[in-house]
Amino acid sequence: MVKIKKYSAKFFFVLVFSLSFLIADASILDKLKNAVVITAERIRGWNLSLHEAMWYKKLADGSVQCELCPFNCVLSEGERGICGVRANVGGKLRALTYGKPVSAHIDPIEKKPLFHFLPGTKALSIATVGCNLSCNFCQNWTISQTAPEDAQTIDLLPADVVNNAVRSGCSSIAYTYSEPTVFYEYMYDTGKIAHQMGLKNLWITCGYINEKPLRKLCEVLDAANVDLKGNEEFYLKYTKSSRAPVLRTLKILREEGVWVEITNLIIPGANDDMDSIRAMCRWIVDSLGPDVPLHFSRFHPNYKLTDKPPTPVETLRKAREIALEEGILFVYIGNVPGDEGEDTFCPQTGEKVIDRMGFWILSNKVGSDGMCGNGYKLPGVWK
Repeated sequence: MVKIKKYSAKFFFVLVFSLSFLIADASILDKLKNAVVITAERIRGWNLSLHEAMWYKKLADGSVQCELCPFNCVLSEGERGICGVRANVGGKLRALTYGKPVSAHIDPIEKKPLFHFLPGTKALSIATVGCNLSCNFCQNWTISQTAPEDAQTIDLLPADVVNNAVRSGCSSIAYTYSEPTVFYEYMYDTGKIAHQMGLKNLWITCGYINEKPLRKLCEVLDAANVDLKGNEEFYLKYTKSSRAPVLRTLKILREEGVWVEITNLIIPGANDDMDSIRAMCRWIVDSLGPDVPLHFSRFHPNYKLTDKPPTPVETLRKAREIALEEGILFVYIGNVPGDEGEDTFCPQTGEKVIDRMGFWILSNKVGSDGMCGNGYKLPGVWK
C-alpha cells in the first residue's frame, strides 16, 4: 500500500518551488509546450504515462483532435494540448498524468468546499499537474501551471487510490486542487472502483468541459463544486476562456442528479461589482434553483495578480446579503475563519443548525435525513 501523507500546503509549496521559475510567466510554459517534442521514449524517461486518452478523434494527416474541453485542441505528432498533459504520441492522444498524481491528502470535506454533502467526513484528495484555463490569479498555480515532466509525481493507480481511501476511513475521493478535467481518465476509472467500494466521488472544478464527456463523467460523480468566476468579460480577461461552457456544466450536473455547490472567488477591482454579482445570483436561482449553496471566497494575492489586495470582508458580506436578497437559501463566506457566513441557518426559522470554524464543524443539529429540529428538510446529502 502507498502511504498517504497529510502534507501541509507549505510543504507542497516547498516541494515544487525549485521548479516554479519555469512558470513565472505563462508564455514560458507555452514555449515549453511547443519546444519539447513529446515522444514515447521521453514519456518513459519522465516516468509519465502512455495511457490512451478518451474523447478524441484521429485526423487524416496523423494529427488528433482532443474533444474533452471547449478548446478542442488539434495536435500534430509530438504536440500537447493547452492543458500541458494530453499529447499526440504515435497518432494517439495520451493522458500523460494517468496514475501520476503530485498530491494526495486527507481533507475534511468542508475544505472542497462542500457544506451540504456528508458534513464532517473525510475525503482523500488527489491531483495531477495541469489545467485547461490560464487564470492569472490561480491559487494553486504551482500545480496547475507546471509541466508534468517537471513535477515530482506519486505512482498511484486507481485501485491504489481507492484502497488508501478505504483504509484511511474516508467516505469519498475528491478530484481537486488543479483541474481534474485534464486527468479525466484517471478520475473516471478511479470513480468506478470507488463506487464499487461504497465511496462517493467529488469533482472540484472550473467546469470547462464539453457536454458528452461531462455526461459520461456524471455516471461516477456524486457531488461537485464548480467555480463560477464572474461575467463573460472577466472570463475573457482573467482566464483566457469563456463563461458559457461553465453555465452549461452547472445545468447538466443538476439534470444528471449530481449534488452541486458553487464557489465565487471575489477579486477586488476585477469581479467585485455588486450589479454583476446580483446578476449571477439571479441566474443561479432562475437556472438551477434557490437550493444550490453558494460560497463567496476571499481572494489572496497570488501568481500574476499580486497587485490586488485581499478581498475586504465587508465586500464578501455585501455579496452574501445580495445573494440572500435574490433568493439563494444557503450563502457562505470562505477564507474568513470565524465569520457568521461559515454557518448554516435554517431558512424557515433562522436558527443556526451547523456551527463551523474554518473547515471544522463545532456542532451539527441536522439529522442524517437532513431534517432540522423544527421539521425543515435541508437540501443535500447527509447520510
